[in-house]
Amino acid sequence: MTDEITLIQEELRASAELKLRLVETHAALIQKTADIIYQAVSRGSTLFLFGNGGSAADAQHLAAEFVNRFRIERRPLPAIALSTDTSVLTSIGNDYSFDDIFSKQVMALGKPGDVALGITTSGNSPNILKAFGAARDKGMFTIGLLGKDGGKARSLVDLALIIDHPDTPRIQESHITIGHIICSLIDRRIKSLQA
Repeated sequence: MTDEITLIQEELRASAELKLRLVETHAALIQKTADIIYQAVSRGSTLFLFGNGGSAADAQHLAAEFVNRFRIERRPLPAIALSTDTSVLTSIGNDYSFDDIFSKQVMALGKPGDVALGITTSGNSPNILKAFGAARDKGMFTIGLLGKDGGKARSLVDLALIIDHPDTPRIQESHITIGHIICSLIDRRIKSLQA
């Protein structure tokens, strides 16, 4: 049992230490990301979010914070997670390729001025890379919540928030923390307009 307590303490410390590093390295990037998304949703443009596995869950989680609410009562904000429509996902995966599941949705639904936010801990997921390419072709602003060294996605996005760490769970924890901070900043701006 003491080994488990030690493991728990090590995991909590590792997560906290990484987030403390982000205080110095990512604050301005997070603010810039929130500003871009806020401007887009304020003019009626849509935030499209996508990822695989745990990152798909994070995309859905953040889309819900926009469409429903985060901390304040406010109007719903336009956001869509591209990992939620099983009929679309399975038909594209079956008829074309799993690599196309997000890019075809971006091509169908995206408009100039929309924002595409892709989440990938490796930075190299083929379906995320194709979606970024499709989004750029549509005139959308592209944001990557990336991990490790940013991978191939780093050069495909307009704005990259890279969690330079080798451990996927630590990267995912940082990604959702950044997402929550973005939601908080957008709530703050909306609240100031409502006052």
